[in-house]
Amino acid sequence: MTVVTRARFTGRTALVTGGGSGLGRAMALAFAAEGANVVVAGRTEVPLKETVALIEEAGGTALAVTADVSRSADLAELVAAAVDRFGSLDVAVNNAGVLRAGQPVADLPEEDWRTMLDINVTGVLLALQAEVRQMRTQAAGGTIVNIGSTLGAHSSIPGLAAYGATKAAVSALSRAAAAEHIRDEVRINTVSPGSSDTSMSFRRGETEEDRAARMKEQTPLGRVSTTEEIAAAVLYLASDESGSVVGADLVVDGGAAA
Repeated sequence: MTVVTRARFTGRTALVTGGGSGLGRAMALAFAAEGANVVVAGRTEVPLKETVALIEEAGGTALAVTADVSRSADLAELVAAAVDRFGSLDVAVNNAGVLRAGQPVADLPEEDWRTMLDINVTGVLLALQAEVRQMRTQAAGGTIVNIGSTLGAHSSIPGLAAYGATKAAVSALSRAAAAEHIRDEVRINTVSPGSSDTSMSFRRGETEEDRAARMKEQTPLGRVSTTEEIAAAVLYLASDESGSVVGADLVVDGGAAA
């Protein structure tokens, strides 16, 4: 049997925010495996360096940059660091996000609401601004994938209304930005994951066996998505293979919102 290797991103630079763990780390590793120079960003240095070490151990090239996506100055410096190191910014994945869960709307602490707005919505807006400003100066433009959620635009769960609202905002913002900037040669889409194999998919006190039993009942697929499956969707939208896909919101949730 012939093994086909793919290198869709050779010579390109891919930026992943929230790249120190979970989905962000899986995406960073996937881009590196397909030839990209990878920049991982987040607020905590140690996990970012761990991601870089994993990429370098596998023969790839990566850079860790500490940045808070709710601060426009940090994002400007992040994009500048990527371009200074690798010469361009060809792909950006805006994955950084936070979840504050468990309270119905009437009892939601204002601090939790503002934190999720700052990171999940304003963070995506500020990232888009910094990324598009760079990409539209490049002859080849670039691609951006924002990470939404099946919660919000596609479904809802009690206690997660605020999180869902922020992720629905990401979907709406992405569609508008996609239409506005495609003529700048910047192509923007969204991936909206459901429950995936990360710490966010566990309920309080839940074991892996508990989660597996719950997912078997809750989703048509009967399990959580792997981080590799989510990363594959992101890489598709970031690649030339999806060249005519603009403003899409690709739901990857095992059929939960079907």
